[in-house]
Amino acid sequence: MAHLIEIRDMYKIYAIGDEPVHALDGVSLSVDDGEFVAIMGSSGSGKSTMLNILGCLDVPTKGSYLLDGLEVAKRSPAELARIRCMKLGFVFQNFNLLPRTSALENVELPDLYMGRLSRRERKARAMELLARVGLKGREMHTPAQLSGGQQQRVAIARALMNNPPVVFADEPTGNLDTKSSIEIMNLFTELSNEGITIVMVTHEDDIAAYAKRHVVMRDGKVMRDDLNDGTGRKSQDEVARLVKEALA
Repeated sequence: MAHLIEIRDMYKIYAIGDEPVHALDGVSLSVDDGEFVAIMGSSGSGKSTMLNILGCLDVPTKGSYLLDGLEVAKRSPAELARIRCMKLGFVFQNFNLLPRTSALENVELPDLYMGRLSRRERKARAMELLARVGLKGREMHTPAQLSGGQQQRVAIARALMNNPPVVFADEPTGNLDTKSSIEIMNLFTELSNEGITIVMVTHEDDIAAYAKRHVVMRDGKVMRDDLNDGTGRKSQDEVARLVKEALA
C-alpha cells in the first residue's frame, strides 16, 4: 500500500558564506494515512525545514517527495500553491488569522481560493467546522474578540475546510497557556481518532506525548523513529527519555 507521505534521500543545503549547511542530510521518512506524528528536536535540528518541505512551502535541494502518490519535489511555486490548497491544511503557532474578519470568514478562506463550493455551501461547511471545534455561537467574532485557544480552534477549522488528507501543525501550542494547550491537543487527538493525518512539529515533551509516533531529529538527520504504546500516549517523562537518548 502506498504511503500518504514518502520522502527518500532528501537534502536541503544552504550556502552560508563559503560553507554548505545541510539543514536536511539524506532524510528518508514515510507517513501513512491516519497517523499522528510528532517531529521533535532542538533548534537547528532540521524539524522546521522538514515541515516546510512536507507542507510544500519550500523545495528540497535534492531527493524525492511523494505526497498522496504525487511527486512534488520539483514542482513550480504555482503548482505547489495549488497542491497546498487542494491537499494540505496548516495550523501555525501564531494562528495566522486575518485580524479584521470574523471567525466564519477566516474558516471560509481556503474555499475562496479553490472555488469548489457555492456561497451557501461554503458558509454551511464553515459553520459546521466551527461547531466541530467548539465555537458554535462565536462565528461572527473577530480574532481580537477570541482567546488564544479559541483563535487556534478557528485555525484548526480553517485547516479542515478543504478536507485535506493531512494537517501540518507547527508548534500549535507555543503561544497558549497550559489549559488551552491541553484543550487543543485533545482536539487533535479526536481528529486523529477520526482518521485525519496529523504531522506536528514541537519541542515540548508533554505535547509530543499526545502523538502516536515520535520522530526525533538532530543535525538534519532522523535519529529516532518510535511508535507510541497501544494507548496512543506516552508519559512526558518517557518522551523526554527517548529524546535524550536520541540526542546523546
